Amino acid sequence: MCGIGDGQFTSDESDLDAVLWIRGVDYLSGWRDAREAAAELGDALRLVGVESAGVRLRAASDADGTGVVRLELSAAAAREVALLARVTAARLGRAS
Repeated sequence: MCGIGDGQFTSDESDLDAVLWIRGVDYLSGWRDAREAAAELGDALRLVGVESAGVRLRAASDADGTGVVRLELSAAAAREVALLARVTAARLGRAS
């Protein structure tokens, strides 16, 4: 995912009504960081062949202003990601 609306992984804008806003907290910086992280994750998932139709990435800010990326997967995409994680863990010697 290179950008919002580029036809790859879906990404929603921040849900401004989903949090209680606290005066003085910089939510926008956290959201920008999360948006960049979501783009990086989307690119990585695309590179390893995870079907973009089964993935939804959403950038948001937590209550303290830190960036948060929410990942929603279809069952098929979740199985793909789980398999990729297991293969990577085995290659790194972290498999149990």
